[in-house]
Amino acid sequence: MITTGTVLSDDGFDIVKTYNGLLKEDPELTMPVAAIESLVLALSHTPASTVSETLDLLSTLTTQLKRSITNPISLSAGTDLFQRYLITTLTRPGQGARGDFDQIRTHLIRNGQLFVERAKEARERIASFGRHFVGDGAVVLTNGGSRVVGALLRRAAETCEGMHSGGGTIRFKVLYVTASGTSDDSEAKETISALRARDIPVATIPPTAIAYSLSMVTLCLVGAEGVVENGGIINRLGTYQMGMLAKSAGKPFYVLAESHKFVRLYPLGQDDLGFQQTVVNFSTQCGQKDEQDSHPSDGGVADLESKRSSHSGGPAVPSRFDESVDYTPPHLISGIITESGVLTPSAVSEELIKIWF
Repeated sequence: MITTGTVLSDDGFDIVKTYNGLLKEDPELTMPVAAIESLVLALSHTPASTVSETLDLLSTLTTQLKRSITNPISLSAGTDLFQRYLITTLTRPGQGARGDFDQIRTHLIRNGQLFVERAKEARERIASFGRHFVGDGAVVLTNGGSRVVGALLRRAAETCEGMHSGGGTIRFKVLYVTASGTSDDSEAKETISALRARDIPVATIPPTAIAYSLSMVTLCLVGAEGVVENGGIINRLGTYQMGMLAKSAGKPFYVLAESHKFVRLYPLGQDDLGFQQTVVNFSTQCGQKDEQDSHPSDGGVADLESKRSSHSGGPAVPSRFDESVDYTPPHLISGIITESGVLTPSAVSEELIKIWF
């Protein structure tokens, strides 16, 4: 039961502080689940008395959440899914009678809390199901600090301990791509330590050594901040590079993602993610930070950047590579492992249709 994560002020419920409080209290909580839990808490603390008021409140709170962070992809997946659930429930025939609205609202809050619990369990279900992809003698290539990838590798390590009690043969090895090429990377440190504690050999490499190491790799496992409509994924910067190299080397490239990370977005490229981020920053010795002012005649480019900024509804993502993301298209992905099973990238659109229509 969340206590300190719930923040109320004299003016009402503060959705952003509640959301940030939930993430701070539980580092294992994903952004979509924290967003859904925040919305459930908001419904329980806000005296909306009609269907219209409830839907307007949800829309307002969702917009506040999305504008509060620079990269809203993962958060949007959770808020949009919960919003669709509420719309479907509240607009069902016979659900709008004024006399029983309080009962309907109580039912929504209760089911919303159940929804959150099931979303939290999804990671362990994926780990339990996906561990069978890690076979004897496998070398797994992965990157970043994906919680679901870490859970799967730890579950596979536990299976190894069960089969070889007494410290016998090691079933698999892990190649971990970190920004620094060392195990001191803050994102991956906990998972690397947990695997090594279970006698699973782990090697860390920098992104520049991926191609060199692929000849010894059996399969690639990565997480995702969001799974988009065409079956591609948005994930930490460098995932696209790994997917391209794995494809060229004939190595299977699997994505581990909970279904609440499926997002209604159809990017056409790296600059079409719905928000602005600075990864490539051209500069000279003079005028590094104000490139647009140094080219006043280039109105088309300035106008395009303005449109992107206004479309995102928030500030640009800082030019920190550890916070940047890229888009990996579906033709590079062998399969998407979810709590419901393994999907081909083409099946993602069908799953979204089931959820939304």
